[in-house]
Amino acid sequence: MEERKRGSSFGKGLACGILFSVLVLSVGGCAAAYFRGLEQVTGSEEAKVDAKIRELEAYIDQYYLFDYEDEDVENGIYKGLMAGLGDIYTSYYTPEEYESFMETTYGSYCGIGAMLSQDATTGIISVVQAFEGTPAEEAGLQPGDILYQVEGEEVTGQDLTLVVTDLKGEENTEVHIGIIRDGEILEMTLTRRNIEIPTVDYELLEEGIGYIAISEFEDLTDDQFMAAFEDLKSQGMEKLIIDLRNNGGGLVDVTCNILDQLLPEGTIVYTEDKYGERQTEYSDAEHYFDGEMVVLVNGNSASASEIFAGAIKDYGVGTLIGTQTYGKGIVQSLFSLEDGSAVKITVSRYYTPAGNNIHEVGITPDIVLEYDENAGTDNQLERALEVLRDS
Repeated sequence: MEERKRGSSFGKGLACGILFSVLVLSVGGCAAAYFRGLEQVTGSEEAKVDAKIRELEAYIDQYYLFDYEDEDVENGIYKGLMAGLGDIYTSYYTPEEYESFMETTYGSYCGIGAMLSQDATTGIISVVQAFEGTPAEEAGLQPGDILYQVEGEEVTGQDLTLVVTDLKGEENTEVHIGIIRDGEILEMTLTRRNIEIPTVDYELLEEGIGYIAISEFEDLTDDQFMAAFEDLKSQGMEKLIIDLRNNGGGLVDVTCNILDQLLPEGTIVYTEDKYGERQTEYSDAEHYFDGEMVVLVNGNSASASEIFAGAIKDYGVGTLIGTQTYGKGIVQSLFSLEDGSAVKITVSRYYTPAGNNIHEVGITPDIVLEYDENAGTDNQLERALEVLRDS
């Protein structure tokens, strides 16, 4: 569940305002990476790290049985540096991984068509949804399946973005995965295909009540939302249900663009970095939806979805229905490096308009209602309709 930034003051402006440099030192075919300009890294500490890498390299040269690529060792050092921070949301990407990661931002890629989430405590990766008409659905992947292997390598605890990268590849190539379902290990072979997933689905459920489901906040989601919103209004929509269940987040500025159409003038969200510096996103007075709203959420509603739900709740312009949200109240920024690689770093906490940081807590709905799989209908959606009919 990633929270990312596009080209707004939450994205490019912040990235340009942070100085980040990496010095690469050749060590007999390996490499050592050091952050420069950080006061806590003294010359003696650098020398100590350099000496230890040389010592380890000597053991590798003398005893290591297999051949290896210098590039793989170098990338391993960079990845290890970021992993040592103990934050599953902070990672190093090789140029190939970074390019693949950026492709998914635009909603079209070659892969299997499954939405995944990761438990921040255990590192377990599970299936949230297998999209209709994709290899994931055709292979029988189900919500709740635990993804534990990709191409024979265990993925628990790995950066979710990199796992997704491994699932993608050239069209018509195969990827082998292992899942755990009800305690049983299942192995599957899926053939990658071009995946184009619309992030917005909508319909007029009944007279005057519109429904918009947002699966992710990606690059074109705000445009897709506005098209759906205007179409529903042309059909006579006066009240609105927005479904954010299983929405793992996405681009902050896209989320804010949508909220700007719904909220009165004021703060949408603000962030604070390690220096206490604040950046705020605002809604203007030009747009405001004055109809009744319900927002559906669950435990897989995370990150940007929680920015959305938190703003709606704090302004009191809508009713939240469902279960406690995921609880990811921190923001990551991407920093591209000169060689085409990149790092993703947790840079700030975000706060709802009322000043609440919900990291590792989540947002409690106004109406707490578990989804009933045996109800035969979507009981949470039915409750939303009841609320709007009575309003």
